[in-house]
Amino acid sequence: MPGLEAAKRPTEAIVVPEVPRRQRRPTGTPPPLPKKIGFTGKLWLGAMLVILISGTALLHFTTVPFDTIDAPVIRAVTSLRVSWLNSFAETLNAIGSRFALAIWGLATVALIAWFRRWRHLVVYLIALAILDLVGPILTIGAQRPRPYGVTQLGYWDGFAAPSLPVAALAAALIGFAYTMIPAGRQRDRAKWAIAIILLFVFGIRIYLGIDHPTDLVFAVLLGVAIPVAMFRAFTPSDIFPVRYGKRGKTAHLDVGGRRGEAIRTALQEQLGFTIREMKLVGLEGSGGSTPLRLIVADDAGTERMIFAKLYAKSHVRADRWYKLGRTMLYGHLEDETPFKTVRRFVEYEDYTLRLLGEYGFPTPAALGIVEITPESEYLIAMEFFENATEIGDATIDDVVIDEGLRMIRRMWDVGLAHRDIKPANLMVKDGHLKLIDVFFVQVRPSPWRQAVDLGNMLLVLALRSDADTVYQKALAYFTPDELAEAFAATRGVASPTQLRNALKADGRKLLARFRELAPPRRRIAIQRWSWRRLGLIAVTITVVSIAATYAISLFVPNRAEALAASCTSTRTMTLMAQAVPSAERLPCIESLPLGWHVTATRIERDRAEFDLEVGFTGDNEIEVQVGGTTRTATTNVILTPTCPAASTDPSSELVYVPGGCVVYRTSLPAGQGPGASFDAGGGLTFVDRSTLVATVQDGSDLALCGAGAGCG
Repeated sequence: MPGLEAAKRPTEAIVVPEVPRRQRRPTGTPPPLPKKIGFTGKLWLGAMLVILISGTALLHFTTVPFDTIDAPVIRAVTSLRVSWLNSFAETLNAIGSRFALAIWGLATVALIAWFRRWRHLVVYLIALAILDLVGPILTIGAQRPRPYGVTQLGYWDGFAAPSLPVAALAAALIGFAYTMIPAGRQRDRAKWAIAIILLFVFGIRIYLGIDHPTDLVFAVLLGVAIPVAMFRAFTPSDIFPVRYGKRGKTAHLDVGGRRGEAIRTALQEQLGFTIREMKLVGLEGSGGSTPLRLIVADDAGTERMIFAKLYAKSHVRADRWYKLGRTMLYGHLEDETPFKTVRRFVEYEDYTLRLLGEYGFPTPAALGIVEITPESEYLIAMEFFENATEIGDATIDDVVIDEGLRMIRRMWDVGLAHRDIKPANLMVKDGHLKLIDVFFVQVRPSPWRQAVDLGNMLLVLALRSDADTVYQKALAYFTPDELAEAFAATRGVASPTQLRNALKADGRKLLARFRELAPPRRRIAIQRWSWRRLGLIAVTITVVSIAATYAISLFVPNRAEALAASCTSTRTMTLMAQAVPSAERLPCIESLPLGWHVTATRIERDRAEFDLEVGFTGDNEIEVQVGGTTRTATTNVILTPTCPAASTDPSSELVYVPGGCVVYRTSLPAGQGPGASFDAGGGLTFVDRSTLVATVQDGSDLALCGAGAGCG
């Protein structure tokens, strides 16, 4: 076509310089952007692995060495107790343990989402999830009761080491620093502030007698090492910096620091270009990549300007989520299969550039693909239309209008669709129209997509002229029915966001005018309903709900889990004695009837409980293996300092013990097989507190405070 031929690229095409024996990265050599956590990150991880793991292992066998270290510190701090300070410390501990940490964590998540730092948000939640997984394992492994020789004043739950509330606080504060505070002096100051806050919390919890000093040290190692290692490995500051100012799109990566150096090195080694200047351009119209304008020089020193697009895994994920959301909102409008790798991203755009070039379209010449980090970041280089102006800022004439219309006609004839016709992708250079950003080009598209391309082109051209002129010009290339189809298909999401915003700002109701000019045509529905779409919506809602519930649970965890309350388990029974220090007898499990097992044990201040379960058939038979028509019966035992109001429920029973009360509940019907109970053969019994007091005294020469062992 003459119009297209006239608008082709310059006669002096930009080509990749011939570079003999280009450098290649030898096998085994790390990529330009390896994951590094730095010296201090390695130090924190090493300390966590060596000190925390070895300390937990030692605590599992004996607490005596650590009790010997901690006892003098605890005595010195608790000797400062006065009534008003006790109340103040208890209030702060209650607020921090139950509300403040959850509010702080959720507020941090909200702020990260507000600033659209999605990568930071994912890393933050994963770090908390790892902490939520590892922390309880360590506490159950250590099985350390609360401090001896001192009365616990504040709220606590579960075993003591490492202190999970403090670990969670440390992780939340470090997470805030790495997601909300820019690297450098500001973040360094934030870290000092975090250290002061943690020291203050140390003092409160030791003063209240609910944590040992070593529990707190272990907690900080755990709560700091995990997020620091995660953030430095997956969101390094020189690649994913925390910045403020005008919020850009999350697709736009920072090209300074190590990433900038990696781009310069890779472009030189792989394409033979030396970068003299690198600048971000076209950010407003680009949402799926990081567009760059580069001034480069070849080995001969000849400078030229080229265009490049940087792609990373984040763009692959964005493409996947975009297509998933589009399918759920509108159905299967066209091929919505997402790309699986970054490599496929750049390979496809390189292919479409060359394909359109072969068909004579005025698109940039492809210069090649540059690997920044294998399977993670790639850059595609192409010709840059120097001195070109975006059509939205250009003055256009009949030549440009004709070229735009012929461009769509040519795409229809060769079976292509651009799929992203908008002002940002149409440039005017020397009075001729250029087409850029061909990533979304589709081969053999649906008729609907072809009609949408035509409608969007007509709207873009009308924005710089008027609907009547463009419509009359279009009749030379398309039939009235084809134009009517285009305006019937072009609605809502069918037009890119930038084009929709431009139409609103223009205010001339161009689409309505086009529909008046064209023959009447019923609007083409963009909703496509199918069982697949309904199933996808249901599955997505379910998965998102589960994920959201789990994410919220990270900020309000249950830390009261303990080991089974066996009469021979000194650590668990000691913790129970600390939970209800007034009780002189404590419920425990001696030997359960056949088929019964422990499902949960929870111990916290003023409350200790455990749950038992068994399967039964309903025919006076207990099932050891649940199956068939088996039902489940449960028994719940709770120890508290005082008894609740008497209940008329026959399945509930109150058992009074000196200094406490045991609530016994069971769902096993009366006369239905052997049940777990305090009756003879029921497997439940009591252990005397005096026995535990003597055991602690003999083992550590410290007092188990409470009934029978008074403490100051």
